[in-house]
Amino acid sequence: MNTTNPSAARTLRDPRWSALLARDPAADGRFVYSVRTTGVYCRPVCPARRPRPENVDFHASALDAERAGFRPCRRCRPERRSPARERAAKVAALCRFIESAERPPDLEELARRAGWSRWHLQRTFKAITGLSPRAYAEAQRAGRLRRELARGAPVTDALYAAGYGSSGRFYAQADASLGMSAGSYRKGGAGRAIRFAVGQCSLGAILVAQSERGICAILLGDDPEALLRDLQERFHAAELIGGDAGFEELVARVVGFVEAPRLGLDLPLDIRGTAFQMRVWEVLRRIPPGTTLDYAEVAELVGAPRAVRAVAGACAANALAVAIPCHRVVRRGGGLGGYRWGVERKRALLERERE
Repeated sequence: MNTTNPSAARTLRDPRWSALLARDPAADGRFVYSVRTTGVYCRPVCPARRPRPENVDFHASALDAERAGFRPCRRCRPERRSPARERAAKVAALCRFIESAERPPDLEELARRAGWSRWHLQRTFKAITGLSPRAYAEAQRAGRLRRELARGAPVTDALYAAGYGSSGRFYAQADASLGMSAGSYRKGGAGRAIRFAVGQCSLGAILVAQSERGICAILLGDDPEALLRDLQERFHAAELIGGDAGFEELVARVVGFVEAPRLGLDLPLDIRGTAFQMRVWEVLRRIPPGTTLDYAEVAELVGAPRAVRAVAGACAANALAVAIPCHRVVRRGGGLGGYRWGVERKRALLERERE
């Protein structure tokens, strides 16, 4: 292999070359490669003999490869939709069907629509979305309920409009779905007391808020007023109470934890999110200080290896900085990636945990 050839060197530096060598299924549908000596382009998973790197070009799509004058391989048929994308398209169609259904469809009905067995449907749906079809339907129903209540609909009307078959079934799940009673949610959290205080730590301003269940927000930033506005938007009708001397002691404990995460935070947390977010956050809380996982590794631990973007979304939705350590999730290869409270704060947290 002539690695001094400029074309070969360029190909070897391209991360897509590694995916091609590994015939990585995750790369299928993301790009195709062409071989100048044969005039053919292929999928990265093509079983054909691997080409020499100096003869390879990469293309974003089959159309781009054909515009460059290459013809599709007869073995891997790269001009057709990849099996992975075909599965993803079917799951997306099932999601739209679940979202528009008046009642959550059962597994048998979804399997018929997809043309799959129930087992294959359950396994594929969860791998792509991170949720079982039933959990996805429940999340959609809870979302409709929240929207109805936010519009001011009476609780009884809202629960039937959201697809709950009976009020008894709804009230059994209301606390998990809304985090409070339906009446309180309808009023924007009215009647719910949230104590809070704003302080300073080495990472800038910090806001700590506590509900009757536990700490419900740890927010970091540069502007204390912006942190307070964030809290007000989250609990726009709740009673926000400035912390007293006793609460200041709790804030001091949280600040001490932010400064030294290895000490741990032995305080109850009020954690709420979608079913998938809760699963991601539980995995994050098991990552030891001083270590990191990449988004794909977290997706694997959650049991949804293809839901990497959803994992990133769950990290971004986290409102409990450091307590749910989304700063310990990085890009594959070690790049820091994003962080809700700023990449420099993420870098500082990781550095102090490694000391």
